[in-house]
Amino acid sequence: MARPRKKIDKDYFEKLCSLQCTEEEIAAFFDCSADTIERFCQREYGKRFAEVFKNKRDVGKISLRRTQWKLAEKSPTMAIFLGKQFLGQTDKIEATVAEIDPDTRQQIEDFLNDTETTDDFIEDQK
Repeated sequence: MARPRKKIDKDYFEKLCSLQCTEEEIAAFFDCSADTIERFCQREYGKRFAEVFKNKRDVGKISLRRTQWKLAEKSPTMAIFLGKQFLGQTDKIEATVAEIDPDTRQQIEDFLNDTETTDDFIEDQK
């Protein structure tokens, strides 16, 4: 006589998939093997676990995205993150270069071009 079939609640199974749980994690939740989960998917959906998981996982992504958008209304950090992800926004980095007078500029160029002085300066910095 064969063992009785393991009861796997379809709603719980789909919720676990939407939470991105792996096949092994789902099997552990239902206290069964990954093979049992695979057979359940074939019986209930007529597809392999990977196909069912992909479909049900996308429902979880929608839910996550909805939560992120709601959070962005109250959290500047989340709003900035979403702006960078979806709108191509970046942090603006501004740098200013102060003007230097021609004599100072010439002194710097002379210093940099004088290999011996530059080498002595580098040695002094060590």
